[in-house]
Amino acid sequence: MSKDVVHTDSDIPIKPLYEESDLSDWIPEVELSKPGEFPFTRGIYPTMYRGKPWTMRQYAGFGTAEATNERFKFLLGAGQTGLSCAFDLPTQMGYDSDHPRAQGEVGRVGVAISSLEDMRLLLSGLPLENVTTSMTINATSSILLLLYQLVAEETGARAEKLGGTIQNDILKEYVARGTYIYPPRQSMKIVTDIFSYCKENLPNWNTISISGYHIREAGSTAVQEIAFTLANGIAYVEAAVQAGLHVDDFAPRLSFFWNAHNNFFEEIAKYRASRRMWASIMRDRFGTESPKSQLLRFHTQTGGSTLTAQQPEVNIVRVALQALAAVLGGTQSLHTNGFDEALGLPTEKAAKIALRTQQVLAFESGVTDTVDPLGGAYFIETLTNQVEEAAWLYLNEIDNLGGAVSAIEAGYMQDEIERAAYAYAKKIDSGEKIVVGLNRFSEVGGVDQDVFPIDPKQQLQQAERVQRLKALRDNVPVERALVELKEAAAEGSNVMYPMKNALRSNATLGEVSDALREVYGTYTPG
Repeated sequence: MSKDVVHTDSDIPIKPLYEESDLSDWIPEVELSKPGEFPFTRGIYPTMYRGKPWTMRQYAGFGTAEATNERFKFLLGAGQTGLSCAFDLPTQMGYDSDHPRAQGEVGRVGVAISSLEDMRLLLSGLPLENVTTSMTINATSSILLLLYQLVAEETGARAEKLGGTIQNDILKEYVARGTYIYPPRQSMKIVTDIFSYCKENLPNWNTISISGYHIREAGSTAVQEIAFTLANGIAYVEAAVQAGLHVDDFAPRLSFFWNAHNNFFEEIAKYRASRRMWASIMRDRFGTESPKSQLLRFHTQTGGSTLTAQQPEVNIVRVALQALAAVLGGTQSLHTNGFDEALGLPTEKAAKIALRTQQVLAFESGVTDTVDPLGGAYFIETLTNQVEEAAWLYLNEIDNLGGAVSAIEAGYMQDEIERAAYAYAKKIDSGEKIVVGLNRFSEVGGVDQDVFPIDPKQQLQQAERVQRLKALRDNVPVERALVELKEAAAEGSNVMYPMKNALRSNATLGEVSDALREVYGTYTPG
């Protein structure tokens, strides 16, 4: 392939050289401004990392609550500054660990949480008032949030001091991941119930992390990642406003979750363009009066789909490059993947190297010394403009289809991602896109690599714990609370309050999910 024809992964053409003429129509005061000022292209805070580095939030979660609690404490002891929890598939899909559909999946891709008892074990000994916790959970996010709050209340933690994030981004599940339970519009009702509940009860909790990460993992381009994610964000804001919430009452608690891939400069441009776009959307489309409502605060995770099982140590370099792009793009928190994650869950060794990668960036590289060090560069500003222009084209098309929910129901986003994934795979197969160790610089024979062990005994013990809880509890208050939950769902009132009573009575995650299944039904793609 000739170096005269080079494109980003979003098919944006790249010139050999960028000069002042490339920004002839560019108005710095309008499109760039200063950090902490609209449109926030240069960052959402005036001092950014000069004030403090980003939050280092390593993802953890596997097996039982006890095992994950040990990993949390290991990471905090190694200098991590925030917690991030993954949940297993049964928990994500609303099934208890003893359910037949959970067999073989308990604790495999995250921690199994079926009850208040499990959550107590997960959070045992953690400083809940002093550490923020991110929970990657969607269809059952309301349940996990309430379990977290109930345990915090038992330990004496004050609600106004609890900080963290639930992903709670159900729309991208229909687009990219598939861990949904209820139909889209009923799921959106639960999302807005959470917004309202947290405004009154957990004022410092981030009620949603609108996620482009999984859209990108499904094969989207960088442009599609931000366009489809912002479209979903618009849908959440519209749903909350229609539910009677004032935009400035909930918008400051919205957050986003981006992927970090290998095309270094396009990724940086993506983060900058997304901030500028969201600021304009919130100001011009929704009439927000508070600057806090216009901020696109985001977490970043390095790209899982970019990791190779071949020569896995090379992934350390990929992760460092991706993390640097996220930092130069102005992320608020960051997860760096373990180099062995193409083979399984990260071992302790891989998790520590991933955390140390962030620490080297923060304390040795000098990237925290000045705000937006790439701001004003001919190439960066041109590419930021091009990414934004391409993303607006997608947003306009989604608006023409009736918004994100209608576009998802019509399969529009799914089809666009599928086409992009296919095109990218063809480039790898043809050698046009080089992946070191995979289609270039490969080696004959494999290298032995330690893989995180999954203990089948832990899965059995977790299922037995759920069965024991159901056998020993008082079922009368449980059944009464579940009836009240179903009545609230049928009436269209906020389900969070009766759900909390049910969970406090030792109803399980599966039982609460089943109660809502009875009222809302389940979703089957057309």
